[in-house]
Amino acid sequence: MAKTSGDVAMQRQRLAAGLIGYGASFTELGRRFAETLGVHSTDAFALMEIAAAEAAGTPLSPALLSKRITLTSGAMTTLINRLEQAGYVTRSREHTDRRVVTLRCSAQARRLADEFFHTVNAEQDAILAEYSTDQLEQFETLIARLRATMDGSST
Repeated sequence: MAKTSGDVAMQRQRLAAGLIGYGASFTELGRRFAETLGVHSTDAFALMEIAAAEAAGTPLSPALLSKRITLTSGAMTTLINRLEQAGYVTRSREHTDRRVVTLRCSAQARRLADEFFHTVNAEQDAILAEYSTDQLEQFETLIARLRATMDGSST
């Protein structure tokens, strides 16, 4: 049976509602993580971006981080200074271009994040394990393509 444009629109709306709800829950979890760390929620989200990039093997520079959380360079410098003073982030010069700074999570920040996110990560891993690798890859592709339409890069 062929899908009508109304069917597709309804599916898009249901999916969008689910993603909005997931995003709201993620934001609340990030706010609670920030409370645990004793930092502003923007600082906690920056720390999560730094940790995720580092775990993926692509550590961030301050410039790349500012694109991910949309801060001016001055605001980013202030944020990184706060995280560094709190002992959650270190800056290093690992690139062949010594002007490039690499951001790394401290062992303390990783330990606190592991403790805080352990339960939700385990629960989400159990849910994801119910789906095949192929299904999850299709979902990742779907989300990336939908996001690209909002980012203006879906040509």
